[in-house]
Amino acid sequence: MASAAEQLASNLNFSAFAKAEDLKRRIWFTIGALLVYRLGTYIPMPGINPDAFAQAFQQQSGGVLGMFNMFAGGAVERMAIFALGIMPYISASIIVQLMTSVIPSLEALKKEGEAGRKVINQYTRYGTVLLATVQAYGIAVGLESAANLVVDPGWFFRLSTVITLVGGTMFLMWLGEQITARGIGNGISLIIFAGIVAGLPVAISGTLELGRTGALSTGLILAILILAVAVIAIIVFFERAQRRLLIQYPKRQVGNRMFQGDTSHLPLKLNTAGVIPPIFASSLLLLPATAAGFTNSTELPGWAGSVLAALGHGQPLYMLLYAALIMFFCFFYTAIVFNPKDTADQLKKHSGFIPGYRPGERTADYIDYVLTRITVVGAIYITLVCLLPEFLISATGVPFYLGGTSLLIVVSVTLDTVAQIQGHLVAHQYEGLIKKSKLRGGKRGR
Repeated sequence: MASAAEQLASNLNFSAFAKAEDLKRRIWFTIGALLVYRLGTYIPMPGINPDAFAQAFQQQSGGVLGMFNMFAGGAVERMAIFALGIMPYISASIIVQLMTSVIPSLEALKKEGEAGRKVINQYTRYGTVLLATVQAYGIAVGLESAANLVVDPGWFFRLSTVITLVGGTMFLMWLGEQITARGIGNGISLIIFAGIVAGLPVAISGTLELGRTGALSTGLILAILILAVAVIAIIVFFERAQRRLLIQYPKRQVGNRMFQGDTSHLPLKLNTAGVIPPIFASSLLLLPATAAGFTNSTELPGWAGSVLAALGHGQPLYMLLYAALIMFFCFFYTAIVFNPKDTADQLKKHSGFIPGYRPGERTADYIDYVLTRITVVGAIYITLVCLLPEFLISATGVPFYLGGTSLLIVVSVTLDTVAQIQGHLVAHQYEGLIKKSKLRGGKRGR
């Protein structure tokens, strides 16, 4: 039998949305904040020769810069004030997460609840400033080393570049927090989502232009569209998939009253690591090509050229290493973000247990066993989704704008945002029912 929340969710309609004034304000705030972000990706950084930089970027677009440019919504290609994007904040968050599992003091902070979370968030902000400063200074030095990219090289240009890029990253971090608090959805994820989706119209028009000129057949374009819809459906299915472990709570007596034992579920996501594994794997594999792009090709030894050719998109070695790194980071990041022993201790503290397993170490071993099995399935799913565009590019030569990583981000953020909108609508309907019941009760009392 469906729960009350599920019954309300099934009855949601446009009229319920129209009456939810708070939800509409949150959506308009989110749209306005994302428009501010998109405007910032077109404000150029001072001291740059735009024509020379655009030409130099085209030569490096196949490396890490191309991937960061897609996440930043084209800001890297235009060397805008938001060129660093939100990636320093994400990197700092991952580093702090790793440190919380290694440093006992940070692990203790994590267990302190809301107060500890605020301190960890503050450490993450400090780490963001540090990483953004290092990256901005590296960008300034790299731009100066190239010919004709900087109008007036020197320390003034380096200082202005660091201040501009770090300020842009900190503004995006603040904007993401404002979206999370006053808007709808996760602000940081929505900023990345907006950057990726912003390039879709150009990519679609480019594909249609290839079809018009005859470079791509109409049947191939239709097949790609059908395949894209099928892959999105698969991603939705696997991202919502869970393995629920039955949790039972014993009967308890409070005073003279005996309360019946309750049952619940411990949901384990099939894809616990999210989109982190493909991002890490792509970055590591694209680093050699990016470093070689900034080096004169005549200075590279013969073996380095062979390695770079083998690590090109669509090559067997690239596919094999990409799949292996995704698998590794799936297990590594899952082990970082989910600790079966802590979960078993929390269940034991609240008198909960998994039927057939003794609370404590036996429960932790069982949770770890189940988590390992579903992580294998999740890692295979992520690997196939990320490798499919690479296979299609090598087989058909079609320049796909959305790779597996981008597609995972877009679908995951869309699912989370829709779930939050649905949650607000359900809460609004509950509030309406409570107000009606109070009014009816007041009339009866009179």
